[in-house]
Amino acid sequence: MECGMKPERKINVVTLGCSKNVVDSEHLMARLKRAGFSVVFDSNATDARIVVVNTCGFIGDAKEESIDTILEFARAKTAGVIDSLFVMGCLSERYREELRAELPEVDEFFGVKNLDDVVARLGGASGKESTGERFLTTPSHYAYLKISEGCNWGCGYCAIPLIRGKHVSVPMEELLAEAEKLAAKGVKELIVIAQDTTYYGLDLYGERKLGELLRRLCRIGGIEWVRLHYAYPTHFPEDVIRTMREEPKICKYLDIPFQHISDAQLKSMRRGLTKAETYALVERLRREIPDIALRTTLLVGYPGETERDYAELLEFVEKVRFERLGVFPYSEEEGTYSALRLKDDVPEEEKQRRAEGVMALQNRISLEHNTRRIGRTERVLIDRREGDFWVGRTQYDSPEVDQEVLIAGAKKMAVGRFYRVRITGAEDYDLYGEVLSADNF
Repeated sequence: MECGMKPERKINVVTLGCSKNVVDSEHLMARLKRAGFSVVFDSNATDARIVVVNTCGFIGDAKEESIDTILEFARAKTAGVIDSLFVMGCLSERYREELRAELPEVDEFFGVKNLDDVVARLGGASGKESTGERFLTTPSHYAYLKISEGCNWGCGYCAIPLIRGKHVSVPMEELLAEAEKLAAKGVKELIVIAQDTTYYGLDLYGERKLGELLRRLCRIGGIEWVRLHYAYPTHFPEDVIRTMREEPKICKYLDIPFQHISDAQLKSMRRGLTKAETYALVERLRREIPDIALRTTLLVGYPGETERDYAELLEFVEKVRFERLGVFPYSEEEGTYSALRLKDDVPEEEKQRRAEGVMALQNRISLEHNTRRIGRTERVLIDRREGDFWVGRTQYDSPEVDQEVLIAGAKKMAVGRFYRVRITGAEDYDLYGEVLSADNF
């Protein structure tokens, strides 16, 4: 925060939802700073008189959190604690008119592509010269790099195309310039994100260019890890597998949401691949990228999911033995294919039972994976100090969503630095280790 800045020139940007929203907020905050404002983020202890809430509108729980947050700041405005309240992001994009009618305390609503409009409404000027600038809200040693917007797939349950539109890639040169600026700020780990990273470049260059982008990111000085998220499994690019195998800076980690394995469910979800193709892709990834950690997301209780479908899903989890896994009960999203065409026929209690069953199985698998890592020496990036522990991650773990390595007894470690750590203990979702030395390679 800038010393002496008047409260009316300070803006508190509150970000909800996914890492893609984090990037949007960081771009907005950079524009606001260029316009002469001081910015803080996600702050409950600030004298800022202006608040911007970047909302999520993807699933029911996220919508509820967004509404609750807006209401909290609306009450603060009514009480005179803040002067102005603005709302942007996915929820605002999709329900702007309804929100405007229900929340008169909000000064203005903006969608997902109106960053410069937000700045202009606040009395600042912004333009193309601010492209690529970021005000980092993550720890300074890692950052997300959003390579595209929107999605073309049209999965049955997903509202993202309705909210963010069709897939639009960011030109490669812009991404490389942004990554260079992040590296100059001390970022060591780039986490490549999009609604579907594998589709990157098809709209701009007539072919998928993710493999080339990853290789060029690896050439940037200062970047030590490049991590890939949200890779759609259908038509998975062969050159990405080759790049992940050959480039030492690319983490042996892949976030690839399969959602289901039953052919009936995959077809109903409009996922574009079959059970056989799914198993074949997993086998190829394991074979060609030794020691890869696979993270997936599964969806249970989708319309028409039978006990047989669910049993196939449990078998899939048991056979593939994902290193990382999340599971969500289906919730109907208005306007989507499943909401318009299918009956939400699995009771809520059954959805929860199935989700808990998948996670109980995954807990056991995760503990078995971790136990086998005891005695290994890992390269660990330190994220923070927490109580008696230094907390870090290996290349197999992404921040905020995956497990961590807890290191006790070390006094002179540094956040944002790599160390060689011997794994000494394991739980289902945490590892314990002892530091051997700083890692300078």
